[in-house]
Amino acid sequence: MSLRNFVDKIKPNFQEGGKMSFLRSTFDAFETFLYVPNHVTKKGSHLRDSFDMKRTMIVVVLALVPAILFGMWNIGYQHGLSVGENMGLIQNFFYGLLRLLPIIVVAYVTGLGIEFIVAQMRGHEVSEGFLVSGMLIPLIVPIDTPLWMIAVATAFAVIIGKEVFGGSGMNIVNPALLTRAFLFFAYPKKMSGDFVWVDGLSKGEGIVDGFSGATPLAKAAAATSPEQIDIFHQQTSVLDMVIGNIPGSVGETSFIAIMIGAVILLFTGIASWKIMLSAFAGGALMGYLLNIFETANNAYMGLPFYEHLLLGGFAFGMVFMLTDPVTASQTEAGKWIYGFLAGFIAILVRVLNPAYPEGVMLAILLMNVFAPLIDYYVVQGNIKRRLKRGKVAVSKS
Repeated sequence: MSLRNFVDKIKPNFQEGGKMSFLRSTFDAFETFLYVPNHVTKKGSHLRDSFDMKRTMIVVVLALVPAILFGMWNIGYQHGLSVGENMGLIQNFFYGLLRLLPIIVVAYVTGLGIEFIVAQMRGHEVSEGFLVSGMLIPLIVPIDTPLWMIAVATAFAVIIGKEVFGGSGMNIVNPALLTRAFLFFAYPKKMSGDFVWVDGLSKGEGIVDGFSGATPLAKAAAATSPEQIDIFHQQTSVLDMVIGNIPGSVGETSFIAIMIGAVILLFTGIASWKIMLSAFAGGALMGYLLNIFETANNAYMGLPFYEHLLLGGFAFGMVFMLTDPVTASQTEAGKWIYGFLAGFIAILVRVLNPAYPEGVMLAILLMNVFAPLIDYYVVQGNIKRRLKRGKVAVSKS
């Protein structure tokens, strides 16, 4: 209560006519982060409850916690393997914590800093959307990504991907994925290859013989014969893919941790189960079709379809980014189409595009752009069916 009383005491200074009224947007952002807003809409009829947008975003961040914690441990675990040092559970975790924390800080400081400045310039409230984007960005980039690149890419995503469209709720693509896309196309050497997924591997100091740092997805994509796919399975088991003790982006390796987050999102009703289920179905179907039509020229097509759902960023992208309610389809039928096509296209690009072994980012961004079009045709289809039913009813009468 003492904090609530302190906030109420200083609040008049930030309201219209107060000494600090020019910082009203900033004050409102901190107040509503701590407490549910004490104002209501004055026009129209609305259903109100205590679960506002900031609380929704915080629940999404909580759903990311299992992937974050496991990712921190895996950073230390992979580093230990690379240098031949057998670090314990706690040492692995704290090593990863110290490596990931600066990336999280840079992402939040850059993104929120821009949003605070824009909100002050426009006199608007500070949007809540970056609470999630700021946590997603560190989880989908290689751990060896320089901090200045994180800052540049985050600034690009917030300004070009959000603010030019009007801010949170108006953006047409997922800001975190736009950050990843900017990094991939602007600094490809820092976002691909075997040396970016394990901390310190690019420096090459003290790396033990036989440790490459290549992700399982990269190894599978590089296979040129069924025999090499068999070798890949000898090196990386399905259990490894499920647990996640493999090289990769920080939050994308553990299928178990991602599914825990998925359960939280579905239980709270924040994410659409239709989008999530159809995405995995689309990916599985595309993988199965590739298995059927496997050719001698592309051994990667023979990778079992279910392994595609476990490898790379497929599960993470379909659970946490494809389901973003701002950029996803809004109609019920559209959600099925949107999710299915995203999963289907992701595996199609992943396998049949030799220059790009991970198709999840491109598939989600593509479907973000087409989501309004999908909804448009779904709505138009419903209108035509209702008009047809009306004409039939009139003719019968």
